[in-house]
Amino acid sequence: MNFFELFLIGLGLSMDCFAVAISLGSCHRPGWKDIIRMSLFFGIFQGLMPVIGWMIGDSFKSLIQSVDHWIAFGILGFIGLHMISQFFTIREKKKPINIRKTSVLISLSLATSIDALVTGITFGFIQVNILKAAVIITIVTFIVSLTGAKMGEKSTFIPAKWAELFGGIVLICIGTKILFDHLGII
Repeated sequence: MNFFELFLIGLGLSMDCFAVAISLGSCHRPGWKDIIRMSLFFGIFQGLMPVIGWMIGDSFKSLIQSVDHWIAFGILGFIGLHMISQFFTIREKKKPINIRKTSVLISLSLATSIDALVTGITFGFIQVNILKAAVIITIVTFIVSLTGAKMGEKSTFIPAKWAELFGGIVLICIGTKILFDHLGII
């Protein structure tokens, strides 16, 4: 995978973090210290999870090499469709959470990075420089989370759910490209 493809994957994976960051920014109006801390947590977890997933996927690579592109397509497609379905889900209003608590940041970071873990499994099936991918995903997520929190601070009407829709579409497109590459269509 080239830099641009990894960047797009990082962008797609970071959309959950973006949505959470916008919400937290608009509800809490956090200061720079809290925004940077939150963005670091999101970025580190988003970058670490693909590495863990890659180790899992790489260990099974020889067993499923003939269908790895279908698995990558299926996993990325499933994550993408799940993110798109979240766009259409009606959410009830919940009370604000305290983002200054480390336990809350860890919980949010884990919740928003599960899709990165699954994406990392697909990295184990295809040719990916996992360290390069992890660094790109970490940096992209950090910047996207920082931007989301600052945007949320400035406005209370930004629809965070649009980020999930966009992220889902990007992941489906990447999965489709992997499939088409392996089938020789592109």
